[in-house]
Amino acid sequence: MDHVPTAPSSSPHHLVVGGQRSGKSRHAEALARRWRDGGAERGVVVVATALAGDDEMRARIERHQRERPAGFSTVEAPLNLAQALREASAPGRLLLVDCLTLWLTNWLMPLSGQPDHQAWEAEREAVLATLPTLASPVVFVSNEVGWGVVPLGREMRLFVDELGWLNQAVARRCAQLTLMVAGQPWTRAVSDVDPA
Repeated sequence: MDHVPTAPSSSPHHLVVGGQRSGKSRHAEALARRWRDGGAERGVVVVATALAGDDEMRARIERHQRERPAGFSTVEAPLNLAQALREASAPGRLLLVDCLTLWLTNWLMPLSGQPDHQAWEAEREAVLATLPTLASPVVFVSNEVGWGVVPLGREMRLFVDELGWLNQAVARRCAQLTLMVAGQPWTRAVSDVDPA
């Protein structure tokens, strides 16, 4: 993300997807650091979506925080991502959303209570509508979970479907898409992808 890409609709956004431990977050942070280092007045805000529901998740969050590049600030947005993007966006600032998968998990598999599918759909549409209006480029991190067997449970099938549709919708609003495989990035302009 050293420059503002020209595809599609001059979108400055970038989606990084991959499996667990594929190097998604590390690669996204490297993109953000390179962008920041391109100008003295540039900054990076990490929009973190994780919730620490147990000790293992708390340890994961703490590790991500420790390993984050110096100078990156953080805002928490476990549910209200559209609002967080609007509030954090500014010229000379890149937003790093880590990650869409946990954001979706918070909506469809809440730590308490039942999922509100209507509210989820409204928030999803709000995020998609917000992207073209932002003053900041955004680097999104998300998981690719649809390459395994079809889950047996209805809730898990719904989650896999929703994440796949979310990734597709975000990718259509990004100029670049990177697939992480064993720590290696495979990047292409989204306009290179046949929409059919």
